[in-house]
Amino acid sequence: MLLQDEKYVVKWLSQYGALPKRQLIRMLQKPKNTAEKILKNLKREAMIADVCGGYYLGLDALCRPDQRNIIAVWVLLKYIQMLDPMAHYPAVYPSQLFFLKGNTGYEIVVLYDGEENLLRLLQPSDDLKYIIVLPVISMAERLKLPNAPCIFATVDYRGDDEPEVTFYSQEDINHAKK
Repeated sequence: MLLQDEKYVVKWLSQYGALPKRQLIRMLQKPKNTAEKILKNLKREAMIADVCGGYYLGLDALCRPDQRNIIAVWVLLKYIQMLDPMAHYPAVYPSQLFFLKGNTGYEIVVLYDGEENLLRLLQPSDDLKYIIVLPVISMAERLKLPNAPCIFATVDYRGDDEPEVTFYSQEDINHAKK
C-alpha cells in the first residue's frame, strides 16, 4: 500500500509523463532528503523508473518527457505552496496544465515561436485566467489575446538545475510597446 505522498508522485507522473527529478522533489514540498527517500522507495517498489539516465522519472523507463509539460510545471512550481497537492491537472489543448487557486482556475499555455495563432483555440470562461508562457517576452506583442485575464511568463534555462521563471502583466507588455 502506497503512502499519500507516494500516491501523489504516481498520479503526477501518470498525468504529465516523465518529469525531472528536481520538479518532483519541489512538488512534494518536503525536505529534500525526505522527498528523495519517497522517490527511492517508489523506484525500489518498481512504481517509477529512471528515464534518460535518471534526470527524469516516469512510470516506466520508456516514458518520454514532454517539454511543454515540463515548462508548464516549472511555472506551476511558483504557485505550489498555495495549492493542494492534487489541485492541478492536465488541461485541454492548447493549454498544458490547469490549477485551482482559491475560486479561480488558471490555465498554463506554453507557446513556441510561430504558434501565436493557437490562442484562438482557447475557450475563456468566468473565473478563468491564463498564464501564457513564451520563449521571449517580445513575442507577446504579436499575440491576439483571449477575452480573459492573462499574465505572461518566460522560463529561462541558464544551465542551472532550475530555470528562472519571470512573470509579466499585460500592463508590462503594453508599457513596453510604447
